[in-house]
Amino acid sequence: MQYFTRYTHYLLIIFSIILLTLSACTSLTSTKPTTSATETFNVQLSEQDALMEGYKIWQNESGAKIEGLTAWNAGEDFASLGIGHFIWYPAGKIPVFTEGFPLLIQFMRTEKVDIPAWLINTPHCPWATREAFNSAINSNEMLLLRTFLHETLPVQVQFMAQRVEQSLPTLLATLPTDIQKEKIRTQFYRVAQSANGIYALIDYVNFKGEGVSTTERYNGQGWGLLQVLDKMAGNTNNPTVEFATAAAQVLTQRVQNSPVERNEKRWLAGWINRVNTYR
Repeated sequence: MQYFTRYTHYLLIIFSIILLTLSACTSLTSTKPTTSATETFNVQLSEQDALMEGYKIWQNESGAKIEGLTAWNAGEDFASLGIGHFIWYPAGKIPVFTEGFPLLIQFMRTEKVDIPAWLINTPHCPWATREAFNSAINSNEMLLLRTFLHETLPVQVQFMAQRVEQSLPTLLATLPTDIQKEKIRTQFYRVAQSANGIYALIDYVNFKGEGVSTTERYNGQGWGLLQVLDKMAGNTNNPTVEFATAAAQVLTQRVQNSPVERNEKRWLAGWINRVNTYR
């Protein structure tokens, strides 16, 4: 009962913030070097900002439901955990997509978060299949895991923000020409410095990655942040609208290129609805 009381109180705080604030008061500091100096980009989120951004991302992933903090989607060979559905592969699986959950735990350790001992000592998802995972969904271990993930929502947002901070140098390092680098850099900052832009970047990088991994390709084409920034028109006064439009195009292309047996078209409508929240 204490758990559900805490959960209700937590959501009331979030809803109060949403009602009182039209948009997150995100503090963004960044530098845009014109030389080969190291690119620096910093996202500074207050706990209130982190709660707001976290709730929106949690809503996107699983309707902000507690049970959605531990999921294993049909057709996938990995668990999806936390508000951002961070991927966690069982032992023996070769990761095709970026495995975010172990990185989250590593980040939490550096932030001195009190992590359950069994989680620290479990590098791979202990449930080998979706069937085993779902059979254990109401086990004590799974209930404790959901409680832990619920109580660390702001830390998960900070982890996702850090990934965005690190993304721009990663993107630029993959591009061969200065013209390409400048295009991506310009679009990145246009989005970042616009209303709703930090939310869009945090959500999309967590959702579909940076777009630089060679394993995250169908027919040689990626679907991450790099591809979205590259597809932006760059000629309007609404960068986040451009970003959402480009993301929808990139995701549609992904589905068209995807293996038939994955049946990714079943997810496309939800994906489009998600990126439309960036507008």
